[in-house]
Amino acid sequence: MKIYDVIIIGAGPSGIVVGATAKKQNPDKSMLMIMEEQKGLVPCGIPYIFHKLDGVDKNVMGPKPFADLGGEILIDPVIDVNLSQKEVTVKSGTKYNYDKLIFATGSTPVIPTFIKGYDLKGVEYVKKSYSYINELKRKTDKAKNIVIVGGGFIGAEVAEQLALHPEKSITIVESKPFCFNKAFSEELSKIATQKLRETRINVFTSTTVNEVVGENGKVTGVLLSNDKFIKADLVIMSIGYVPNTEIAKKAGLELNIEGAIKVDNFERTSVKDVCAIGDCSQTLGFITGKLDHIMLASTATAEARVLGYNLFGIKINRCCSGTIAIFSTEINGLSMAATGVNENNAREFNIDVVSAEFSDFDRHPTSFSDTSSLTVKLYASPSDGSVLGGEVWGGKSAGEIINLIGLAIQKKVTVYELISYQIGTHPLLTSAPTKYVLIKAAEGIITKLQHSSN
Repeated sequence: MKIYDVIIIGAGPSGIVVGATAKKQNPDKSMLMIMEEQKGLVPCGIPYIFHKLDGVDKNVMGPKPFADLGGEILIDPVIDVNLSQKEVTVKSGTKYNYDKLIFATGSTPVIPTFIKGYDLKGVEYVKKSYSYINELKRKTDKAKNIVIVGGGFIGAEVAEQLALHPEKSITIVESKPFCFNKAFSEELSKIATQKLRETRINVFTSTTVNEVVGENGKVTGVLLSNDKFIKADLVIMSIGYVPNTEIAKKAGLELNIEGAIKVDNFERTSVKDVCAIGDCSQTLGFITGKLDHIMLASTATAEARVLGYNLFGIKINRCCSGTIAIFSTEINGLSMAATGVNENNAREFNIDVVSAEFSDFDRHPTSFSDTSSLTVKLYASPSDGSVLGGEVWGGKSAGEIINLIGLAIQKKVTVYELISYQIGTHPLLTSAPTKYVLIKAAEGIITKLQHSSN
């Protein structure tokens, strides 16, 4: 029986990053990464397989960075883990021993067993599997009428891409008043939902699916809570993901109420030498300190880097002190991003916030042909002005500005510090230095704070 210093179960973003980081820091350690399939997919790129990339092969991701450093790869799904024996068993029956074990098993789609007809042929999911998505692409190519249940990021992005095929009729059914409701404020959710409607998508909000209807075991449509019947050749369920922790649970690892593996801030479980990262592991909100359910590759890779550096003793005294949850997307040419607190979750967690927004353009002067409008909405604490959240929408720079706001939250930067933030600007690259949108939004909050103190 072969013994490894480290065995990593899973080869998604967190598995690849932790493997490459740990191997780079510990080149003398033997490491094995166990995969379920020969090829993997970039999770956030999956929606674009259905039009922009036109197939799975332009969205392939694999453990080459880990292998290039001397890590070993095994394609043979894990079926059992014996924690007391420090032993992993794969499907072929082979057993491997480890000194340290990392669960990076990701997440799986929620199966809506509560909806009648969920098990009909033609009901599909957005699984993070090369072979599954390759087959789903073949099915969507043939389908003319497609209903997507769920208007979150994955559901909405898949719908937008499918709607670019003019011969198809695409419908989204979302239970909340607006799409993207979980991540965006009501203001931005409204904007995003309208952008979806402008892409030829039929969007039903504040609506649920009462039944998936079929004939001879095959989907023919969905019956909605508003009594409408929508014809469908294919129904794609996109109502969320759950941690993929069946093997961990069977092994005896402690799970939280969300079904995620409990870990500390260094991603260590309660069992010595066993760690967990990414979608399968527990996350706590950076601001709230409460359990959250954030499943983002960016969060997973941050956890992976922390663990990779500190796997054999704490080499970098930094830990994952909570998830900030930085979301971004583009719908119908409009980039939208959010992080931290907004009006919705501030009410939910009883957090006092003050907000201000500023709109201008992402280039200066505005006469450039590629100029886009850009809005920053900033949220801060009324007690000390510390940045608690933000939203950005407009041009593509929204994706990087939201990362800057995320760093401000993590480092507890205040709006007073932001006004002295030294920036680099250029007419072809940024908004004007005289009215840089992030700084102007911070000034708006300072004005409100000054008025409230008078």
